[in-house]
Amino acid sequence: MGKETFTDRLMDAIDEKHSILNVGLDPQFKRIPVQIREKARKAYGPTWQAIGHAYLRFNKEIIDTVEPYVISVKPQMAFYEAYSHWGVWAFQKTVQYAKDKGLVVIEDAKRGDGGDTAQAYADGHLGRVDFWGDDEETFTKMPSYDVDCMTIKAWIGQSMLDPFIEVVKEQGKGVFVVDKTSFIPNSVIEQKKTEDGITNWENLAHLVREWGKDTEGERGYRNMGVVIGATYPEEAETMRKILPNAWFLIPGYDTQGGGADDAVVGFNKDGYGGVVNSSRGIIFAYIKGRFQCDPKDFVEASRKAAEFARDDLNAALKQAGKRAW
Repeated sequence: MGKETFTDRLMDAIDEKHSILNVGLDPQFKRIPVQIREKARKAYGPTWQAIGHAYLRFNKEIIDTVEPYVISVKPQMAFYEAYSHWGVWAFQKTVQYAKDKGLVVIEDAKRGDGGDTAQAYADGHLGRVDFWGDDEETFTKMPSYDVDCMTIKAWIGQSMLDPFIEVVKEQGKGVFVVDKTSFIPNSVIEQKKTEDGITNWENLAHLVREWGKDTEGERGYRNMGVVIGATYPEEAETMRKILPNAWFLIPGYDTQGGGADDAVVGFNKDGYGGVVNSSRGIIFAYIKGRFQCDPKDFVEASRKAAEFARDDLNAALKQAGKRAW
């Protein structure tokens, strides 16, 4: 592709920080520490605007404290869209703040549609959209959400994929195709076998292998990867055989039951090829678990949880002979 891309930046971050950890920024209003909620209420009243500001303040404090331990963050759009335009405002401000801190931003949006709709998703979230020009007859192109990568659902097929592949190649962005999720029990649709005796998720992985051609970054990894849960390590081995140089987004570590050893199964021997997500276990570490504490100390609880997760995953990489450094 001739330029530094999403996966190149992930690899550079691993080299620099000695970490494979991503933190999911999934704020939930009732779990936001009370002092942040009350400060927002005093400033803006009991309004949607106050919730947007509470989300942004919470996210900024989480980003500041976890930044030394993580290579990326993953805001889940659902938690922001739930609060209308003020939630989306908080999402956009969070994305910019994380990027200003040098973090890679993965948007968890799981969009999946075809034709012009897919083009609008690809342009709006990853690429550039039509914007005002010098007069009423001309337009310029401007980034909108401008995330580094996003999750997509590919079941519609080529009509859905083409706009994203185009943006990936032109802009150096990334996409993760939702394939083998971390939920237990697993999806009956993912597990269902076709006439050839292969599961739907395996067939989808083979398609991703074809779709991802020519999306390689400077360091050889493709910028079209898959989501595969840490809760299914045996499937991760199969997935890696199908997609030897694709990047994996790996949810399900910690609170969903996947251990560090499970999470690193899909990594290549060079120590690259995956980023492991932890959301509630870090951002809400103050509520329960080994770092439970008073809400006023939530930042320190999240810092400890991020440091623990990084070290836990690194120990598993070392045990598996897969550390990149």
